[in-house]
Amino acid sequence: MRVMGSFVLPGEAFSVTFGRALVRALLKREGVGESADALLLVSELLGNALKHSRSGMPGGRVEVAVIDCGDGVVRLEVTDEGSEASTPQVRDVPRVHGIGDGLDGRVLAADGHGLRLVEQIARRWGWENDGRGRMVWCEVAR
Repeated sequence: MRVMGSFVLPGEAFSVTFGRALVRALLKREGVGESADALLLVSELLGNALKHSRSGMPGGRVEVAVIDCGDGVVRLEVTDEGSEASTPQVRDVPRVHGIGDGLDGRVLAADGHGLRLVEQIARRWGWENDGRGRMVWCEVAR
């Protein structure tokens, strides 16, 4: 595995857009090409970090690493400042009869589907507490 790049962003909403742009630039610089899956998933991971951890509080920060795993796989790692209240999990959003019926019977609400997208698109994903906070990672095809 080879780290293609890493960066630290402030715990602000604009960091999702800025982080996505930095990942796009890293992938382009490394000759990997733009991976729509990687860009979508880094956005989801950053959004979750800012919403569900201390990273989204004033003065918070989040770290992103982009790693070439070889064999056409890129690993994205987003490390937040942790939270006592939550652990990353794919949530089922209650079904509301007749409104926004999802493909598998779950409602397609505006919130609560970030890790479901990660689970569906990534080859693999997971999380760990690494001493600095909580790191959520996923692997996608380049």
